[in-house]
Amino acid sequence: MERIRKPFLYEYDIKILLAWEQAIAGSSDFFYFLLNNGFPELAALANAIRGDQKALKWLLDNHYPEFAALSDAIDAEEEAMKWLIRHNYLFYAIFADACRGVQGAQRWLKKNGGDLFLRIAQTVYDVLRDQQDMSWDYHKIRL
Repeated sequence: MERIRKPFLYEYDIKILLAWEQAIAGSSDFFYFLLNNGFPELAALANAIRGDQKALKWLLDNHYPEFAALSDAIDAEEEAMKWLIRHNYLFYAIFADACRGVQGAQRWLKKNGGDLFLRIAQTVYDVLRDQQDMSWDYHKIRL
C-alpha cells in the first residue's frame, strides 16, 4: 500500500490557511468549513492549539504526528520541539517559536516570505495570551 504524502502547512492554498487562522481564533464557522471540506487535520490542529486534548489525540490517531508535535511545541513543550527538529520539520519549529513571540523566529518568517504565517503566528499568540489571561481572572474561576 502506497502512502499518500501529506502537504506541509505552507503547501495549503492561501484561502484554506486563512480559514485555519479564523478557526484558531475561535470561529466555529471556519472550523466546520475545514472539517466538512476535506481539511479535518487543520480543524483538529486549530482546536489542539486552543488546548483541546481530543483534537490532539485525533491528530495522533490519524497519522498527523507532525501537527500534534507542532501544537505541543507552540505550548513550549521541549520534547515536541526536539521531535520537530529531529524529523526535519524545521519550518514548524520556527513557526512554533513565532507563535510564542520569539522575535528571531518572527524575523525569519518575515525575511523568508512567510508574511501569512507571521500573521497566523500573531493570531496564535493572541489566543494563547487571552487563554492565559482568562485562567488568571478570578471572576472566571469555578469553585
